[in-house]
Amino acid sequence: MDVLTIGGGIGGLTSALLLHEAGFEVEVFEAAGEIRPLGVGINVLPHSVRILDRLGVMNDLERAAVRTSSLSYHSKRGQLIWREPRGTDAGYRWPQFSVHRGHFQMVLLRHVLDRLGPERVHCGHQMADFSDDADAVRARFVPRRGETSQAEAVASLMVGADGIHSATRRHFHPHEGPPVWDGRILWRGVTRAAPFLDGRSMIMAGHERQKFVCYPISPEPDEAGQQEINWIAELKFDDRSGFNREDWNRAGRLEDFLPEFEDWAFDWLDVPTLIRGADAVYEYPMVDRDPLERWGGGRVTLLGDAAHPMYPIGSNGSSQAVLDAFALGEALAEHGLSSAALEAYQATRLPATSAIVLANRKNGPEQVMQMAEERAPDGFDHIHDVISPHDLQSIASRYKQTAGFDLESVNQARWHRNAPD
Repeated sequence: MDVLTIGGGIGGLTSALLLHEAGFEVEVFEAAGEIRPLGVGINVLPHSVRILDRLGVMNDLERAAVRTSSLSYHSKRGQLIWREPRGTDAGYRWPQFSVHRGHFQMVLLRHVLDRLGPERVHCGHQMADFSDDADAVRARFVPRRGETSQAEAVASLMVGADGIHSATRRHFHPHEGPPVWDGRILWRGVTRAAPFLDGRSMIMAGHERQKFVCYPISPEPDEAGQQEINWIAELKFDDRSGFNREDWNRAGRLEDFLPEFEDWAFDWLDVPTLIRGADAVYEYPMVDRDPLERWGGGRVTLLGDAAHPMYPIGSNGSSQAVLDAFALGEALAEHGLSSAALEAYQATRLPATSAIVLANRKNGPEQVMQMAEERAPDGFDHIHDVISPHDLQSIASRYKQTAGFDLESVNQARWHRNAPD
């Protein structure tokens, strides 16, 4: 085997497709007994969609997604602070997609199974440890139920795409400790409701200590005229003793956060009604990890959340994993199955992703909401009385450049297959 990929999430599956396209033999090892469409909504930005287009995945993804038309920031009173077009509505050659994470993952999985073959995807394989010598990497996996011996896999290189609790990362950084919690808790849900604004918009309202985010994730309204709307309610706590380990599937309770949003019924969006309409609510602490000086060594590296877990600010988590996968494929195509390839990949991606992690800790482009809260806590007649147009534009533009999706660099990128009309 050429490359052993640990983790069957978005980063692991995308890297498998890209490395296979480059001519390498890849196998994916996933700890879960089955890859299922779990999670809630995410956004996929144009600089990563162009890679998915190159792979021939974009059209399948679009059938499950919404082409995001705009992103707007609002005060806690629902007043508009800043709105900008997104994706093709902003002039990008590729769209921004809002999609259920599980549906995105299933699209990638179907392509992996079709192109690599089902024998190349191994579920129920939780990595226990690995060894790396001059010739190969040997990974050992926890026995499945009923088995007594460990499974093993040997490859020229190994990619740890095994998430925020990465066993691969822990091998290189055994004393790092748990992820860093900043005191904020997210409650997430999906509600069927009437479309808001133009039915393709993403909005954020509030400030640093209290925020609400929502966007549609179903392409078309149903017969009742309703869409699936993904939402996130966020509160910040000074007492951090209530930290719970990250688990995207831990049930949340309305009484823990809904009272804080009861008066957030704007004339264009009824937040408390949207929250109450969810079939299920999940609780998750806002966590990340400090950037690393190195992602691995020898014949092993990291990718996606295993390499650079970041706050879900700026819609960058899944997009950066896709960019990692592309950079890895480029490095291997140039340097072959070697540690030099992994060094080249790390040199390209580690500084870029570290900058995003640190920018997100400062609230990235969402800092305009905090500025409005601090300068006009009781509301404003016009946002330009509070924040200048130049400052609003500068904050948005600076973050796009940091995250690598400013319009010019995306549209002029050489690495695309077929740009959409």
